[in-house]
Amino acid sequence: MSLKVIACGPLCLLQDGGRLGWQHLGVSPGGPVDKHAAAWANRLLNNAQGLPLLEIALGGLELQAQVDTWLALTGAELPATLDGEALPSWSRFPVRVGQRLKLGFARAGQRAYLAAAGGFRANSVLGSVATQTREKLGGPGGNGLPLAVNDRLECVADGQRCARGASVPWPYRPDYRETPTLRVLPGPDAFSEEQRRAFFAQRWQVSPQSDRMGMRLRGEALSAPRRQWSLGIVEGAIQVPPDGQPIVLLADRQSMGGYPLLGVLHPLDIGRLAQCPAHSDVQFALASVEQAQADLRAFLRFFSG
Repeated sequence: MSLKVIACGPLCLLQDGGRLGWQHLGVSPGGPVDKHAAAWANRLLNNAQGLPLLEIALGGLELQAQVDTWLALTGAELPATLDGEALPSWSRFPVRVGQRLKLGFARAGQRAYLAAAGGFRANSVLGSVATQTREKLGGPGGNGLPLAVNDRLECVADGQRCARGASVPWPYRPDYRETPTLRVLPGPDAFSEEQRRAFFAQRWQVSPQSDRMGMRLRGEALSAPRRQWSLGIVEGAIQVPPDGQPIVLLADRQSMGGYPLLGVLHPLDIGRLAQCPAHSDVQFALASVEQAQADLRAFLRFFSG
């Protein structure tokens, strides 16, 4: 029982909570780059947090249902129709055998998330189905390939999962058209106060060379301290290479890095940055570790149900 891929956009990846516990061997965790939107897609269907769903970059996906089930769509603002009827954004809806779900291209944001009742099914690799194209891990075939035409997304028949449709209340939906101010926790490296002020004072532009490994920023170059050793890398780490243009690392990051670390993006702001299109502006503000911990605990409590 499945959804058949009729048309596929630039990059559609099966993701789950991530391939955890393998970074000591150089394997990146993967998982959705916008955890907020992904978590809401699963919550709308009463799925457990981290169940496999589809991350759709830019849109352009068409699926035909071969099973009666419920789906939920969140993330980037894009036109979505079921047999030609428009669907509300950030909502759940039933699909029946033979119906076609069509997603247009994003008008705001970069990635949409499609979840199915009970989660999509695939064989796990190192404990996860998360697609990592660089390392050729995960995905529907276990070989790290993105979704392609005629692929099938396996799911369970669960047409009675929900009594009615529902949408995420608007206060919980980010506005992807706004220039975001993203919170940063201080890093371990000895950047001068002048360089830290320069980072927070300016607006940075998202580079077209950004991807799931990291978001590259462009602006007035920073002068970074020299580093003589490498460190383990966490999601959201802000590296400053010799050219002075920061890189914010995302889900497909490397496990070690030697560039100086200016700070770490607030865990709940990483997804907002990942939704920013090329050439858009972002700005940053200093935040406290204690507040970030409290915010993250509240997020996990809410989505763990």
